[in-house]
Amino acid sequence: MNDKLKELADVMFPNVTKTVADYEAMYPKRNLKEGAIVTRFAPSPTGFVHMGSLLGAFQAYKVAKETDGVFYLRIEDTDQKRSVENGITGILNDLKNFDIIPDEGMIDEENSIGNYGPYIQSERMEIYHAFAKDLVLRDLAYPCFCTSHELDETREIQELNKERIGYYGSFAKCRSMDIDEAIARIKNGEEFVVRLKSPGDFNKKIVLNDLARGDIEFPENDLDVVLIKSTDKLPTYHFAHLVDDHLMRTTHIMRGEEWIASFPIHDQLFEIFGFEKPKYAHLGLVMKIDENGVRRKLSKRKDPEASVEYYHKEGIPKEAVKLYLMTIANSNFEEWLDNNPNGDINDFKYDFKKISASGTLFDTAKLFNISKNYFGKMKASEIYDNLLVWTNEFDKEFHDILVKHKDYAIQVFNMEREVEKPRKDYTSYSSIKNFVFYMFDELFENPNYEFNKITDKDEIANILNTYYDEYMDLSDKDIWFNKIKEMCDKLGYASNIKEYKKNPDAYKGNVADVTGVIRVSLTSKTNTPDLFLIMNLLGKDKIKERFTKCLDSLK
Repeated sequence: MNDKLKELADVMFPNVTKTVADYEAMYPKRNLKEGAIVTRFAPSPTGFVHMGSLLGAFQAYKVAKETDGVFYLRIEDTDQKRSVENGITGILNDLKNFDIIPDEGMIDEENSIGNYGPYIQSERMEIYHAFAKDLVLRDLAYPCFCTSHELDETREIQELNKERIGYYGSFAKCRSMDIDEAIARIKNGEEFVVRLKSPGDFNKKIVLNDLARGDIEFPENDLDVVLIKSTDKLPTYHFAHLVDDHLMRTTHIMRGEEWIASFPIHDQLFEIFGFEKPKYAHLGLVMKIDENGVRRKLSKRKDPEASVEYYHKEGIPKEAVKLYLMTIANSNFEEWLDNNPNGDINDFKYDFKKISASGTLFDTAKLFNISKNYFGKMKASEIYDNLLVWTNEFDKEFHDILVKHKDYAIQVFNMEREVEKPRKDYTSYSSIKNFVFYMFDELFENPNYEFNKITDKDEIANILNTYYDEYMDLSDKDIWFNKIKEMCDKLGYASNIKEYKKNPDAYKGNVADVTGVIRVSLTSKTNTPDLFLIMNLLGKDKIKERFTKCLDSLK
């Protein structure tokens, strides 16, 4: 061992006592079956999971589960400015809302499960420093004292001379600094970063075998990148990736395409340490077409749907969101779903080759359509139970009404449900109230009646009074409708639509107009489920009350 390098390493990292070999022994290879995949979700503790991040976590979780592997949560808080209070709790809640439960990692703000921790990067300082010290001892890393002003000057020179931007070769001023000078400057209290002494040759090529994109060729890395920062002595993403994913024995790195350009650095670091390299799948960005028709990245600041919490608050079923995420994740999922309409998403086999390499367009209309179809397959009792949970958190008034009228509410939700083509109105739990409010007196206090075909107040009163007094019969649907048609003949309305179309001037209107008056008077709406079902649920006494309420509003 070079004595001078040892002295430098000891001055740079005076508190490091363990070696890389010690940590290798502390974190042995996982005892998993052949082919088991170990993945991770590694967010910053911002308390906010972005839709793109959820998509990545969802895919990482699925491939781990499919192979009896491990999915763990690691908190990457090396950028302390981004950390917020209770940030980990927010992340855990967002994951839990979509049934993504890590096998290892953080379980709250302070505690974790698993044998490969700490799972918070800021608590792994001594591990990073041990690995960095190992590089210094091997003359593969060094202290750099360059100020931000000096780095800016170097960049300006490179731009002026049309050179590659970066800290490399002759531009790496501190690379060849005399060791004694470096030691003296450190002892003098000067701030420094730790840089990689890259052994790379930019003229050589390396290949990334990307699981999602195929082979991608790069120049070998020759940049002396920063490994340890100066102010807080925490690692950069590049170095933390090497140390953490190696020691936690991550087999597959599923991350955003913005990290593709960093692959040569990461590949080189794994080479230098002689570690087994993980496999990479770089996922396309989640995009949106804005109001100007411009395709851009989904933004936490501009787009409410970018926040995972949005879906929880809106009450879009997590199962529907997961179905939609899988359509984004694998291009063959929609075909599988068409062929297996009642299939469980867990039965679908994830395929890295079916990942969309280009940016994924986030389509809320498609999500809502999937959600509608999902609601269409749910039993009324299931809707009731889930709605009860959602309203307990977000709509206490409706929650109390549902509790009070449980059996009735389930009957309301069951209207036009157990049929060959069930009605598909609901897109979310938050939308249900607007579709059923008129079935509950507590929500029908000040209705806005939407009369559109027959609007004359006297005529409306005549229809409602005549119907209730002489023609209302709810014993059977055919009898019910025939009685309405009889009334139409008496009041001058066509009981047959075809006859009305042949000679519209001979009638005041048609049977659809008359049933429309009854519908609006009972519900205030022109578009509702089957009117016969509504009337049977309301019952004769309630129908009389609704008619009276409507007529009073017209006076």
